[in-house]
Amino acid sequence: MTLPIKPIKPKRISDQVFDQIRELIYRGTLKPGEKLMTERELAQAMNVSRTTIRDAIQRLVTMGLITQKQGQGTFVKPMEAVEENPLAKAMESQSASLVDLLEVRLGLECNAAALAAQRADETDIKAMQQSIDEMQHEVNSGRLGTEADTGFHMAIAYAAKNPLHILIMRNFYDYLFHGIRENLTSLYEDPENIQKILTQHRAILETITSRDPDKAYDAMNTHIAFVRDFFKNKKM
Repeated sequence: MTLPIKPIKPKRISDQVFDQIRELIYRGTLKPGEKLMTERELAQAMNVSRTTIRDAIQRLVTMGLITQKQGQGTFVKPMEAVEENPLAKAMESQSASLVDLLEVRLGLECNAAALAAQRADETDIKAMQQSIDEMQHEVNSGRLGTEADTGFHMAIAYAAKNPLHILIMRNFYDYLFHGIRENLTSLYEDPENIQKILTQHRAILETITSRDPDKAYDAMNTHIAFVRDFFKNKKM
């Protein structure tokens, strides 16, 4: 019997540096607009050469995740202006509504939750729990908690371990939480809605932690459908 076995290729050090910085950006540990450590500092912290750091940084620049400013340093790329977001352009050209967008999220995020239930590691689980805790803290402090909400969904996208899915979700959340924040305010301003969202987030995390893809899919479906129906009834 011939097995479809492929040779194992050692991972280059620059690939490991790239993966680590990219993960910090995807998880939101490095925030949009935040300045990175210098090449020398990164090289010392990671115990690699500056050439290795430079190679990884260039790949991140090419991906559009970071930007370099002459004489100032390297920064996580800021959120795009709403008119520059490819999703915003597509919605405008198709006369699509926020409800249309949420229906697309149903497919993307339910599948992501199911995959996360199979693939999430302990770091992913901790990131989801931290986002829920941060959202609860924000709400208790009288704020809306939208950024922590974003962090929860991005943590799930990352836990699905699909780089294309992560990039698509970044565009969704750039648009949802930075381009049309005023449209979302009405959802978060009602304390009852916030508590429902937190309860739904905890249910999603529980199903992912218990490694149940079907229940994770259903829990995410319940959550996104709740948000969708809110705006449907609001008739935006």
